[in-house]
Amino acid sequence: MTDLSTEPRPDGKLDHQGDAGAHGNDVSAPAYLGDEELIQSIEMLFYAYRDFTSDPDEILKDYGFGRAHHRVVHFIGRNPGMTVAELLTILKVTKQSLSRVLSQLVAEEYVRQVKGSRDRRQRLLYLTDQGETLFAKLSGPQKARIAKAYRNAGAEAVAGYRKVLADLLNADERDGVLRSVERS
Repeated sequence: MTDLSTEPRPDGKLDHQGDAGAHGNDVSAPAYLGDEELIQSIEMLFYAYRDFTSDPDEILKDYGFGRAHHRVVHFIGRNPGMTVAELLTILKVTKQSLSRVLSQLVAEEYVRQVKGSRDRRQRLLYLTDQGETLFAKLSGPQKARIAKAYRNAGAEAVAGYRKVLADLLNADERDGVLRSVERS
């Protein structure tokens, strides 16, 4: 983490420079970004998230599932054989919350649980063929949306966007998340 310093801006406000830390408490920005630009960026993220999740949300309705189910299917699909504990760490939800969603996905045969060979208490998670089909259905429209945006933006903008996303991650988890995302 870099040292935090403050410098006056032309409008009299202080410009803080440095790493936001694990909780993103530093509300500063480079001198070329004012409060309005930051608020607009936050608003754009809300709108982008709304639209990015809209296609899968429609698909999930047909199954009686919600976004929690989508996240579970996504991370198991990307990490076959992961443990329940690993999934809890990624999702940062309670055991009770995950149990409800995971139980439904197992009961409806989208996910299967296998006891660990070294530790029989472990439950390793895999998508079934039906789960793989759902994973592809849900990720298809999102991949298309991202591919279109990337094509329109160009390689340099894509690299910048990925850097921005990485920098939005909590600093203490960033390296682990990036290793996880870039493993394939």
